[in-house]
Amino acid sequence: MQYQLQAMKGKKAIPVIRVGANDQAQVCYALDIGAKGIIVPMVNSKEETINVVRYCKYPPEGIRSSAGMRGEWGTFKDYREYMSTVNEELLVIPMIETMEALSNIDDILSVPGVDVLLVGPSDLSINLDVTLDYLNPKYQETLDKIVSACEDAGVIPGMYFIPGGQDPSGFVERGFRFFTLPWSRWASTGIKNGLATIKR
Repeated sequence: MQYQLQAMKGKKAIPVIRVGANDQAQVCYALDIGAKGIIVPMVNSKEETINVVRYCKYPPEGIRSSAGMRGEWGTFKDYREYMSTVNEELLVIPMIETMEALSNIDDILSVPGVDVLLVGPSDLSINLDVTLDYLNPKYQETLDKIVSACEDAGVIPGMYFIPGGQDPSGFVERGFRFFTLPWSRWASTGIKNGLATIKR
C-alpha cells in the first residue's frame, strides 16, 4: 500500500486504511506508511475499542511507537507538536458488525477518540440472520438504532459500502456521513458515455 499512498502525496485525498484485525502491529504499519485514518474490523466491546484508540495515538493518549514524522500532517516547531496534531486529527474508525457489538454499542461509543462508527453491512446482516437482505425490516431498524446511538454520542455513523441498487442520498438523509461510493460503476458509465460519442 505504500506505493498507493505515495501516489496520493500532495493531493487532496486523505489516505484511510482498513487493517485486517485489531492488532497493534498492523495499525502501526499502516500509520507509519502515512495513513491519516484507520478502520478496524470486528470491534465488539469497550475494551477492544480502547485498544483501537491506544494503538492509533501517541503517548500520553495512546501507546503508538515513535518512528519519526510520518505522513502529510504539515510543518511543526517540534516533535511534540507533530504528535499532538496527529492525535487530534487522525480518524479512528472501529467497525460494528456483530450482535455482541450491537449489545455494547453505547459502551463502544463512550470511548474518547472514536470519530466514526462504521457499519459492516455484509457481516451485520449475517449476524442478524438476514444474510445480505439489506431491505429486511430487522436490518433497517438496526441501522436506525446505530445512527441514533451515534448521534447521542457525538460520533459520525458510517457505512463501509452502500449495497448495490440503493441510493447513497437515502443514507445521507438517515444520518450517515461517511461511506464509500460506487465510483467504479460511475467511472464505467462515464467511459461508456464517452465511447458513445465516437463515430465508428
